[in-house]
Amino acid sequence: MEIEMPDKIVTKFTIGNRDGFDALLFISTAIAKEKFAGKIDDQGLQVYINRNFNESELLKELNSLSNQYLIVYVNDKPVGYAKVTSKGTRPTIFEGKTLARIADFGVLEKHSDPLIRKALFEKCLAISTAQQAVWISEYENSPYLDFFESYGFKRSTDIIAPQELPLPPVYLVKEKI
Repeated sequence: MEIEMPDKIVTKFTIGNRDGFDALLFISTAIAKEKFAGKIDDQGLQVYINRNFNESELLKELNSLSNQYLIVYVNDKPVGYAKVTSKGTRPTIFEGKTLARIADFGVLEKHSDPLIRKALFEKCLAISTAQQAVWISEYENSPYLDFFESYGFKRSTDIIAPQELPLPPVYLVKEKI
């Protein structure tokens, strides 16, 4: 009788060494393709990937003290990632508050197990505990909207932020009381 071993799920901070960088480059590109394929035209998707997930841009972003990249691994293979940042647009509704943004979040479709999403997202929240508010920008019909809301995030129409892709945005906010 063969006993199936459970998957080993580990979420790690990404550092700028070769292995961490290669894993981030692979997983960020793969998730962008899965997340936006069929929602925007192929040329627009390729422009988005080339602009945001090239070696130069990722190295610059990894070296910014305002950014933290996380990769979730299953059995030592990268299957998802998130970027938590204090850099970039600060919506006016957060004036005077400390703020973090979960700027990117995704898990490969074939690994969309709730435990994997949970491991990655809870690490994002753990590194944001010192902030008075956390916000997320997603797109309409994202499979993550209900998941984020299950953690107490509320949709907000009070945020205006620049969009990189021609998709209707949905903003989610969680503030400490």
